[in-house]
Amino acid sequence: MNGSGAMSALAVRELVRQVRQPSRIVASVATPLMLWLFLVGGFSDAIGDVANGGASLTAYTIPGMASLTVMFASIFAAISLIQDRQDGMLRVALVSPAPRWSIALSKIGAGSLIALIQALIILFALPFLGVQITPLGLVGSVLALLCISTALIGLGLAMAWIVDSTQGFHGVMNALLMPMWLLSGAVFPVEEAAGWMRFIALANPLTWAHAAMRWSLGMSDAFNPVLAWGICVAFALFGAGLGVWSIARSRHTR
Repeated sequence: MNGSGAMSALAVRELVRQVRQPSRIVASVATPLMLWLFLVGGFSDAIGDVANGGASLTAYTIPGMASLTVMFASIFAAISLIQDRQDGMLRVALVSPAPRWSIALSKIGAGSLIALIQALIILFALPFLGVQITPLGLVGSVLALLCISTALIGLGLAMAWIVDSTQGFHGVMNALLMPMWLLSGAVFPVEEAAGWMRFIALANPLTWAHAAMRWSLGMSDAFNPVLAWGICVAFALFGAGLGVWSIARSRHTR
């Protein structure tokens, strides 16, 4: 079996698995929605407009909630590697003629598609909040979300290859990704943060992915868009490369 054929077959399997587990989709979308409702319901009147483009807090946090949806979906996509190992499917795939890179890319591709669909559900709330999404803005937002999902799924696959249990993987990924998300300007403008926090945020690739998405939506002018997109794409390539390398280099399934 050639690489593209194997990748297509494995990607379809991943999509079918996701569709047959609607609870994961509900969890990925419902959690950010509830957080957004609590956040804007409790603080929007007190904070008012934020610095980036003068958008209301209600609208400003929508891209961050979309990326949080992608983050949860990416965790679930990477967990499938642990499940495949426990079920014996991974061993079968590794000894088959299919190239190992197709295993990683199938999970990244299918997981990114599912994550993108879920994130767009939240992103499409923007027109109801006074932020119009232009065709170019939609394309830019989709590309930014795909970069985020590709990077996070790739990182998740690398971690799933090390961690044996679903519970342990959940704990490790939450400990890594939640601070990363909170310090990315998802719920507050980075330029308004304290000095030490702003330094950490600027070193966080997710910050630049959010900046690229907000720039596409006309909500941000605090970052250089060329630099933001460059770091966003580099983040995706690094995550995908790490995920592929982690699977391709292994000689066994443990």
